[in-house]
Amino acid sequence: MGVWFITGAGRGMGLHIAKAALVAGHQVVATGRNAAKVAEAFAPSDDLLVVKLDVTNPGDAVTATEAAIARFGRIDVLVNNAASYFGGYFEELSPRQIDLQLATALTGPMNVTRAILPAMRQQRSGKIISISSAAGLVGMEFCTAYSAAKFGLDGWSEALHAEVSPFGIQTMIVNPGFFRTEFLTAESTHYADLTVSDYADRRAGTEAFMKGMNGAQGGDPAKLALALITLDREPALPRRFLAGADVVATAEQKIVTLQAEIDAYRALSSSLAIDV
Repeated sequence: MGVWFITGAGRGMGLHIAKAALVAGHQVVATGRNAAKVAEAFAPSDDLLVVKLDVTNPGDAVTATEAAIARFGRIDVLVNNAASYFGGYFEELSPRQIDLQLATALTGPMNVTRAILPAMRQQRSGKIISISSAAGLVGMEFCTAYSAAKFGLDGWSEALHAEVSPFGIQTMIVNPGFFRTEFLTAESTHYADLTVSDYADRRAGTEAFMKGMNGAQGGDPAKLALALITLDREPALPRRFLAGADVVATAEQKIVTLQAEIDAYRALSSSLAIDV
């Protein structure tokens, strides 16, 4: 059994992952911005450590890592789960909102991973699981800031794999579709600060769709949590795991589109070398 360090573990996907890891016999470091609220979500256990961690604060990441190692001696699996969603058309999202989106969903996982990597390098083993999104595979309307963060997360994770795999450290990107969590509640979802009249009708319709999806998503977060436990038991993690039939369909369509564009412009793409 191993030690799982999970960000955003007080509710939503992170809570399901933490509980599944405990049931599977792992020791769990459950973190969140409000440690008291995180603790309320769990029954007391010798295998559980609750620690305050705001992923946008590098100092918090270091302190939480030190507490985890002091308690359990090591960290085997890091799950970068904490995030938020700033929905809106790009022109209506303020620079402040875009900065906050990147801070929680891109720089935040970097802060935590940077704090934990020295321990994983020292033990010459570890797994870094980063929870991305379908919006990390395809850019979606109303998701410009979120897609920017998640595309960045995916690219960072892929590049990180090449850097840390020689130390026995694995990475896995998880791209979930719509799962029935608190993600679309007012606590996690924020809408654009600004107003541009040309987007008014589409904004109203998209916001109504998002609010209507809250509590109606088709994915079961408990099943996704169990899928991660299953993948952890494999000899090696896949580099990417597509979570949900909806995101599998999204990925397949992207492959079709990309292949069509490769085929359509193959000759032009291949004609750009310097003439010798």
